[in-house]
Amino acid sequence: MTLRVLLADDQALLRGAFRVLLDSADDITVVGEAADGDEAVRLTRRLRPDVVVMDIRMPRVDGITATSRICADPELRASRVLILTTYETDEHVAQALRAGAGGFIGKGIGAEGLLDAVRTIAGGETLLSPTATRSLVARFLAMPDDTAPHHADRLAVLTPREREVVTLVATGLSNQEIAERMVVSPFTVRAHAQRAMTKLGARDRAQLVVIAYRTGLAQADPRGSSDRLP
Repeated sequence: MTLRVLLADDQALLRGAFRVLLDSADDITVVGEAADGDEAVRLTRRLRPDVVVMDIRMPRVDGITATSRICADPELRASRVLILTTYETDEHVAQALRAGAGGFIGKGIGAEGLLDAVRTIAGGETLLSPTATRSLVARFLAMPDDTAPHHADRLAVLTPREREVVTLVATGLSNQEIAERMVVSPFTVRAHAQRAMTKLGARDRAQLVVIAYRTGLAQADPRGSSDRLP
């Protein structure tokens, strides 16, 4: 299966470089390019890419707003957004996740790292590394946000195992790492995560992270690192 990617960046030179890199992979093809957020939304609706690689700072409509519009459209549920930006601030990470992005990486990432990131996001997983960035995400998502309230009682629909998986997903662990910790298969972890997403109405694993912190299931470490189960 070939992954279809849309590039959204206001710098044509960067778009060209990313296109060459992504098209060099046998399992990835770039199907379109957008120079601003508004065009990114229009092209996503027309081309239905598997992954939208989105910059944050663009003219007219920025990447966070475009991400929110894409992720809020039920018809675009299959299109995942990967934020690729120079501005790796804690606030931008939190805003991107709340908007529905599946991942957030810096433009300093290597060639193989970008290819792997696209594959990871297309597979429905969340990319919230490095650990330092995850800790900043945790701290911001733990702050009050009246525009996106989540109450702890909504977690009642989850089984104890599903709650455990969601908690571990919130720390940034991969399916493989969670499987090793829980002594189960990665397939079992993925199944638990998928059921939790369905029950909680989460679009993807990134939204599970948001819900975990907003409901208090996972909590930010005041020293700057996210809590992990022993």
